[in-house]
Amino acid sequence: MTHELLEQAEEFEKRPMSHMSTSDRVKASREAKSLILSINEIYKKTKDSKLMETMKNITAKKRKIEKRLKGSPLV
Repeated sequence: MTHELLEQAEEFEKRPMSHMSTSDRVKASREAKSLILSINEIYKKTKDSKLMETMKNITAKKRKIEKRLKGSPLV
C-alpha cells in the first residue's frame, strides 16, 4: 500500500499545473488533501523521513493551487 501511495504522490508532483480550469484545480486540491492524509497515517506509524518530504512537496503544490483558486485580494 505504501508503494502505491508513493507512486500516486510522485505522479501528482510531476503533473503540470499550468492551463488548468477551475474545476481541475478543485479536483487537484482535493486529491492532494487525500494523498497527504493517507501518507500521514502511514508516517505516524513509521516516522520515515521520505514520507515527510513527500508530504511537504505535495502541501507546497496544494498551497499554490489554492492560492490560484482564491485569487488575489482586491484593494
